[in-house]
Amino acid sequence: MSHHPAYPVGLRLSGRRVIVLGGGQVAQRRLPALIAAGADLVLVSPEATPSVEAMADAGEITWERRGYRDGDLADAWYALIATSDTDANRAASAEAERHRVWCVRSDDADAATAWTPATGHSEGVTVAVLTTDARGRDPRHTAAVRDAVVEGLRDGTLVAPHHRTRTPGVALVGGGPGDPDLITVRGRRLLAEADVVIADRLGPRDLLAELPPHVEVIDAAKIPYGRFMAQEAINNALIEHARKGRSVVRLKGGDPYVFGRGMEEVQALAEAGIVCTVVPGISSSISVPGAAGIPVTHRGVAHEFTVVSGHVAPDDARSLVDWRALAALTGTLVILMGVDKIGRIAETLVAHGKSPDTPVALVQEGTTAAQRRVDATLSTVAETVRAQDVRPPAVIVIGEVVSVGAAFGQPEPPE
Repeated sequence: MSHHPAYPVGLRLSGRRVIVLGGGQVAQRRLPALIAAGADLVLVSPEATPSVEAMADAGEITWERRGYRDGDLADAWYALIATSDTDANRAASAEAERHRVWCVRSDDADAATAWTPATGHSEGVTVAVLTTDARGRDPRHTAAVRDAVVEGLRDGTLVAPHHRTRTPGVALVGGGPGDPDLITVRGRRLLAEADVVIADRLGPRDLLAELPPHVEVIDAAKIPYGRFMAQEAINNALIEHARKGRSVVRLKGGDPYVFGRGMEEVQALAEAGIVCTVVPGISSSISVPGAAGIPVTHRGVAHEFTVVSGHVAPDDARSLVDWRALAALTGTLVILMGVDKIGRIAETLVAHGKSPDTPVALVQEGTTAAQRRVDATLSTVAETVRAQDVRPPAVIVIGEVVSVGAAFGQPEPPE
């Protein structure tokens, strides 16, 4: 083989016959991308891994349960040769050459007519990396280059501006529970591309420090609302900035639809005719207990968990919560925004039959460096909150799962 570099090209395989020889680990890794490309896939192999077998069962590939035979590649556009039989691989490779079928070989890259690049994806872009020097081919290096480029595109550290006009609009982004690493990849990318960010007090603040200097960051709590309600003023600010042609991110703590008033903002934007994207976030209701060593479900302990807003007290006429029904449940109860009402909540649950000895944990500022966990029971929690000076934001977990991880100690909060 010559030492000329490979010529990179993107094959459009939709509806075109692709032959895969061998149903082992190589096929298992390569098949999903070929399926996604819409190829007409035929697997020729006496055996296959369970994952590959599942692809055949689902009708994503046609599986012929036999070894390679001369003529298998005659109608193919592309072939992946990955059997454990060297002679079969060599014969199939020779057939591919005769029929001018581009052919990848997992056992001998130098004998192949095509190489599979290390690929990755970021919004609307496929990154494919090939080694230029065949003599010094290092798959780990190409994979590392691919990872660095994709990660840079995703988190905004590798800035590749869109030269076509971006559609102005609003993205409601769930920032997760507080640790800046717990935002989604899409959320981080949208933040990096934003012109304006309107952020909640409970959003992951550290992410704002990473934004470029031209980004306008607005504290949602400080938007003047005069004759409006605070939420209306935020809605109006989102609409106003989007109408000026800006790309706006509404950064919220947790998930936009878990007590985050996200739907109110979506409705206001829809009425104003503004395009809105909703990006889910990791809810503090699950992640904060997890960060403190508490699983919200555990086999043999809790088969359900219920997330409740503690914003309104149980005896308040505005409460929509059926506390009697909650007290009768055997699973885990997670209460958000309930620190100042926990005394009345605990009394109500006990009054409706919950044992006063039910374990309770309060996790303050979970997933951040300031995380702390305070334990109590329903009968002692009101006094414990006062004595320990527990303050919002804190997630409250009620149920036997609080005790499950005690024997293993609590995980350390992040650095």
